[in-house]
Amino acid sequence: MSASPSENSGSGLTALFIRRPVLALVLNTLLVVAGLAALFGVEIRELPDVDRPVITITTDYTGASAESIDREVTGRIEGAVARVSGVKSISSASSFGRSRVTVEFNDGVNLDVAASDMRDAVGRIQNQLPDDVDPPRIVKADADAQAVMRLAVTSNSMSVQDMTILIEDQILDALSAVPGVADVQVFGDRQKVFLVDIDQSRLASLGLTIADVGNALATVSFDAPAGSLTSNTQDLIVRASAAVTTPAEFEDIVINGKARLGDVAKVTLGADIGQSQLFANGKTGIGMGIVRQAQSNTLEISKGVQAAVDALSKSLPKGVDIFITGDDATFINGAIHEVEIALGLSVSIVLVIIFIFLWDWRATIIPAIAMPVALTASIAAIYLAGFSINILTLLALVLATGLVVDDAIVVLENIVRRRNEGLGPRAAAVLGTKEVFFAVVATTATLIAVFVPLSFLPGQTGGLFREFGFVLAIAVFLSSIVALSLCPMLASRMLGSHEEHGSHGGIVGGIGSFFAALYRRTLAAALNAPMVVLVVALLFAGLAAALFGTIRSELTPTEDRSTAFLRISAPQGVSLDYLSQNIREIERLIQPLRDSGEIVATFASAGSQGVSNAGFMALTLAPWDQRTRTQQQILADVQKRIASVRGVRAFPFQPNSLGIRGAGSGLQFAIVGNNYQELNAAAGKIVEALDKDPLFDQPRLSTDITQPQLSVVVDRDRASDLGIDISGLATAMQAMLDGRKIGSVFINDRSFDVKLVSTTNPVNDPTDLENIFLRARDGRYVPMSTIASLTEQAVAPSLSREQQMRSVAITTGLGQGVALGTAYQAAQAIAAPLMPTGSRIVPLAEAATLGETSSGMVTIFGFAVVIILLVLAAQFESFVSAVIIMATVPLGLACAVFALLLTGTSLNVYSQIGLVLVVGIMAKNGILIVEFANQLRDRGYGVREAIAQAANIRLRPVLMTMICTVVAGVPLVLASGAGAEARIALGWVIVGGLGLSTLSTLYLTPVAYLLLGRFVTPKVEEAKRLARELEAAEQPHAPPAPAE
Repeated sequence: MSASPSENSGSGLTALFIRRPVLALVLNTLLVVAGLAALFGVEIRELPDVDRPVITITTDYTGASAESIDREVTGRIEGAVARVSGVKSISSASSFGRSRVTVEFNDGVNLDVAASDMRDAVGRIQNQLPDDVDPPRIVKADADAQAVMRLAVTSNSMSVQDMTILIEDQILDALSAVPGVADVQVFGDRQKVFLVDIDQSRLASLGLTIADVGNALATVSFDAPAGSLTSNTQDLIVRASAAVTTPAEFEDIVINGKARLGDVAKVTLGADIGQSQLFANGKTGIGMGIVRQAQSNTLEISKGVQAAVDALSKSLPKGVDIFITGDDATFINGAIHEVEIALGLSVSIVLVIIFIFLWDWRATIIPAIAMPVALTASIAAIYLAGFSINILTLLALVLATGLVVDDAIVVLENIVRRRNEGLGPRAAAVLGTKEVFFAVVATTATLIAVFVPLSFLPGQTGGLFREFGFVLAIAVFLSSIVALSLCPMLASRMLGSHEEHGSHGGIVGGIGSFFAALYRRTLAAALNAPMVVLVVALLFAGLAAALFGTIRSELTPTEDRSTAFLRISAPQGVSLDYLSQNIREIERLIQPLRDSGEIVATFASAGSQGVSNAGFMALTLAPWDQRTRTQQQILADVQKRIASVRGVRAFPFQPNSLGIRGAGSGLQFAIVGNNYQELNAAAGKIVEALDKDPLFDQPRLSTDITQPQLSVVVDRDRASDLGIDISGLATAMQAMLDGRKIGSVFINDRSFDVKLVSTTNPVNDPTDLENIFLRARDGRYVPMSTIASLTEQAVAPSLSREQQMRSVAITTGLGQGVALGTAYQAAQAIAAPLMPTGSRIVPLAEAATLGETSSGMVTIFGFAVVIILLVLAAQFESFVSAVIIMATVPLGLACAVFALLLTGTSLNVYSQIGLVLVVGIMAKNGILIVEFANQLRDRGYGVREAIAQAANIRLRPVLMTMICTVVAGVPLVLASGAGAEARIALGWVIVGGLGLSTLSTLYLTPVAYLLLGRFVTPKVEEAKRLARELEAAEQPHAPPAPAE
């Protein structure tokens, strides 16, 4: 060979950094500076931005029944919207007076573009909708979205209707203007309106009808521009107005020239008929929910809203309070803070371990410098890639502490070993680094190869893994750069003379020597009986594979987010006051929990979106460190306490961190088909069947088919005989029942509605309806019962559709310890025989996402393993070496499966991340041993000698890297506080899986090498053979032999 080894290594990259220490220092300082600069600009949020683009179209159609809205409004809007590109799923609900269509788009669709496409699509069919329909409203958020913040306004001195005016004038605009806010929901508000209370009998005695009153009131807001008066010298604008602004002026209006309005009605300015009521911390008030736009940042919204509230509270009238009752940002900040603590702990523990192993404070300082450099530089990479600092990326950094320090350990340990052999500091740094240069590059490439496929997972989980995988890959990549530039440079300058190093002294040294000797003996035994080791490993892996199916699978572990919700539902047809009374009772029953400080704030709303029999209650719990019970225990206690409230049912639900639509209520699925009656009948049977199964808790139809409806059936022949115009019938009835808006007037730039009501002889039972008078052609008045008959029937209060097919949804809580995946499979099995023909089951909420996730996960695992194999084969120039290294992977996964089973952790998003990590780290440790054995083979050792020697020499770095990675995960397992459940799930896989599988690396890899190593041709032989052939080719050719 032309150059001697020393020249070769002297000219290498490592030697460059040892010769030019300032260059190495500057490069690494630049990495740190970039990271610190990025800290100021990088976005902070709870989770990566995995919101599906969701748009909701709400259309109001006053007084229309659910059936007519489903036919005339919802069906048409769905048809138009389905043609917009990028639509993933459409679900809708038609309830009394309102249609709501929620459209979910594929990942990667731009929300603004989608919204403008939607507006175009809806605009095209606007003229096909009924005339009285309000224009559809399009909001860039999910209508079912939980508010990220809740505020309440209460007052001792103001009425609710005055507070409503105050909120509309001052507060709503300020809150809507905060960046990222999609919508501000208002609960418990009441408008001020003019109520025209009509006396039916007086009206009939004067020969007038409701239609006459309506016509007379049509001009109440008469205010018309009448052109301008122009002369030579001046120009005057003329405005004609006959404004009516007080109840007295209303009563003076003349009807049909016969009578004044005051003769047949009483006019008052008062509160409108209520749609909802709100109680904040037990006081009546008005509540507001801040709904964030899809793909916006909760923390930024929280800051903006808090600033707005501080500014508003200074300008509000005396006696009016505005306060925040719930804020998701507290959980996010808490969780991020907890992960930061875990990060600090991991770094400190890892350094202590390095010191124990190397027993040299100078050698410990080197990784202590290398680790922060790599971690800080990772933040710059997060910023450049457009990612955010969130719980997952911080978890990635916690796990990276163990991995980042690995490269530094491998390099440093080898330099220390060469130093102890008597080499000078600079030579030891160059040669020690050169020996492991390839191993460091190979391990880095392998780890990156594991995390890159993660980024291609589809759907929401893909978005989550993408940032996690990227941050880990980048942290490991940067750590290899630091390990190969900064570490050798520092080692060459800082390590003392080799006399100082000596061997470990004291107890630690004794323990180390004892274990090394023990390992040498046990390894020799394992290499003597390779088949035994293989059989044991196969049995272990087989057992894990068999048990894998028994692990509970769910999307996210149940989290303690310090907020809990109750959905409250009363029987159909109850009044708002009845529901409010029951909610007050619930508040009274949970008062002891407020007194004890476990619940800090309550926010309860009775009636929502025009439905008077449904409400909800949000409970904000004390911070994690100020209470002993978990959120789940407190919720169970609340449920026990409120079980005695007879009139309503309360279902607890807990939001999850992924923010999946409609999540938190357990298992939800819909039966879709074409006929509501068939679907309802089948759904009823399915609910009965589920009720008998202990897996399910409180199964119920999402909407009961029990809303009482009075049908007024008009006899057309009788009506035409009497000459009654039936077109005025609806207005007459509506005025009698819940007040019909017939116009609005402006007073001081504020609009007040005018409504007709009838309270003097109120209509509160069906026979009263029959006594509404209608005018016949000959001027006589006849009661409505002469031309119409009344029948009572039960109908569904709202009709829903999924994927443009009619659907009936079923919701059920899960029994104790039942996982979502298991429950959904059981529900499908129960439902299958009961389904009507032509119908099918569609999973909703978490069940839908879980299905997408688990199918994606299997393919990703397959890809990860194949990619690692290929990367290793390319690096080692041999598929056999790659297989030897990968031999330990199944065992590592088996260990992780046992760790999950022993700790009772479920297979969820976080533990799946852990499993993929285990694959990469297992491969990495195999590389250290195999690469060294190959080097020894090149020096002429036999297979058995080479692997025995390599395994023994590499024992210390393998153990150090393993223990560092495992210990870096310990703070996760011991986690408490915000978001602890996610960290525990990930921690157990890492700690348990890697802890148990260290043994497999130390014994299985050498055995696999012994069995397969003979098929690996040493590189030296390959190189010699190539040199021989090239030499032969370069020699002058002998003349070709003459042909015979």
